[in-house]
Amino acid sequence: MTVFHFFNCAILTFGPHAVYYSATPLSEYDTLGTSVKAAFVYLGTALVKLVCLATFLNVSENDSFDLYQELLKALIGFIDVAGLYFALTQLTYRNISQNHKFQAVGLGWAFADSVLHRLAPLWVGARGLEFTWDYILQGLESNANLVLSISLAALGSLMWLRKNKPKTLIPIIYICALIVATMPSITSYLRRDMDWHFPKVVGFELFTSMVMAFTSWQLFSACQRPSA
Repeated sequence: MTVFHFFNCAILTFGPHAVYYSATPLSEYDTLGTSVKAAFVYLGTALVKLVCLATFLNVSENDSFDLYQELLKALIGFIDVAGLYFALTQLTYRNISQNHKFQAVGLGWAFADSVLHRLAPLWVGARGLEFTWDYILQGLESNANLVLSISLAALGSLMWLRKNKPKTLIPIIYICALIVATMPSITSYLRRDMDWHFPKVVGFELFTSMVMAFTSWQLFSACQRPSA
């Protein structure tokens, strides 16, 4: 039963990444190498973030929300944006379209994040003797992170790669990117200061990911239309 629960949680956590790759044109255009490169960029970015967090953040004795620490953490979190910029603009890829590039980068980014933050807790905890919903919720959180990562990659693609976008949409693109980039700090505030329980936070992440996905899709579609 414990092994069955572990495999269920693992499929929920990592399965959607494989499904997204195989069910979209990414598999037809052989963009796996692009996703792997993006995953390695994420790992390097995570290492830089870890060093910055260990250097500049103080260890709090309680779990209360500290505005200064959270603002500093959010600022350090923008290293992710820098890493995503590098992955989208500086790495060399096969001749793939902008549409496929941001999806492949976002997919690799999200998969690396899930492996780094969820594989070890899943392996240790989901095989325990006692059933818990926590790892199912972690799987759902991983799905929300997948959608948010692809949305942020789409917004980054519009910001850094598309030159002829409508000027009226530029502020909306940057605002949406800011919201997605600061999601870790937002959820931290909801947990610590608002005392939201984990299921409620995951529900918020799922709802926000769907809204951001729809918004980024609309923005990407609008920027692809020929200007009048």
